[in-house]
Amino acid sequence: MTGRRLLIAVNNPAFFCSHRLPIALAAQDAGWEVHIATAPEPAEAVAAIREAALPHHPIPLSRSGTHPLEELRTLRALYRLYRRLQPDVLHHVTIKPVVYGGLVARLARCPAVVSAVSGLGYLFTGESLRHRALRAVAVRLYRAALRHPCSRVIFQNPDDRATLERLGVTTPAQPVMIRGSGVPLDRFHAAPEPEDTPLVLLPARMLRDKGVVEFVEAARTLQAEGVAARFVLAGGLDPGNPAALAVETLQAWVREGVVEWWGHCEDMAAALRGSHLVVLPSYREGLPRALIEAAATGRAAVTNDVPGCRDVVSDGDNGLLVPPRNGAALAGAIRALLADPERRRAMGRRGRERAEAEFSVEEVVQRHLAVYEALLEQP
Repeated sequence: MTGRRLLIAVNNPAFFCSHRLPIALAAQDAGWEVHIATAPEPAEAVAAIREAALPHHPIPLSRSGTHPLEELRTLRALYRLYRRLQPDVLHHVTIKPVVYGGLVARLARCPAVVSAVSGLGYLFTGESLRHRALRAVAVRLYRAALRHPCSRVIFQNPDDRATLERLGVTTPAQPVMIRGSGVPLDRFHAAPEPEDTPLVLLPARMLRDKGVVEFVEAARTLQAEGVAARFVLAGGLDPGNPAALAVETLQAWVREGVVEWWGHCEDMAAALRGSHLVVLPSYREGLPRALIEAAATGRAAVTNDVPGCRDVVSDGDNGLLVPPRNGAALAGAIRALLADPERRRAMGRRGRERAEAEFSVEEVVQRHLAVYEALLEQP
């Protein structure tokens, strides 16, 4: 027992590898004994965690949360793990670990908890009766989960922080603002645009909430006008998500010829370097990594004027903002930047400047380590 034991609990091991691995490795280098708890799949991501010499603890974490017995198994597994490891600091990332882990942490007498709110999700983007009912339940769960007496809540944008403060979920002392998970600026480096047909790229999971339908609508409009461009969806399926698009829908769009669908891209840096314009018409985000990576690569972006997205893209500076759920406005912004290469490239250069100043992974890592240390010092 080192006296500095950190347990990071994340729903998906692949998400941990892509978004939190640098933090874990830096904590390890700083003298922390670091453990990782995730769902057991995908196996290749779990293998990558173990190859990084990080002890891995599989937890039954389902995506849907609709089977009460499975949820009880998750709560019991978290409790047993917390009691066995007795971490000095718990770091919960993604919704289910934040809620379930937060509820269990006090029962297991964990001394300090960090909760990462990386976005409020689809429950906070809809206004149907079902959305409102589920949102009311989610607020109560968040309120119970985030009230550990020695805790910090990491937000990625001020809108999410203000929302949870207004709802009485967090106390004034809890919030910490850390803007995203950072980006390795050496891997996502600035590159000139290719000298071929403009490629408009949407890098995201295939979800309605990412604005995929509006992107296809905009592509269809621009192709009908004779705009010469390729429109590409670069992202995998997410069948456990309520907003998931069916593979049949995507295949129908490809057969129509309106878009290309590349599926999950292992090398997103190369995909971005091959693009001319990045588009993310998401309904709400924490701080979208796709837009940060686009900025680091020197690509202008078109995105929605919503929380998270407008914290990376400033209208007229490193891209354009459009109203959400508006395919016509999206088409107009894409059209404008395809027709003006010099303006588009200037925005891309400005994006790289912002990435270097605001979104380096090294800065994000150091901010997290400071949060851990501050909790250790708190009585």
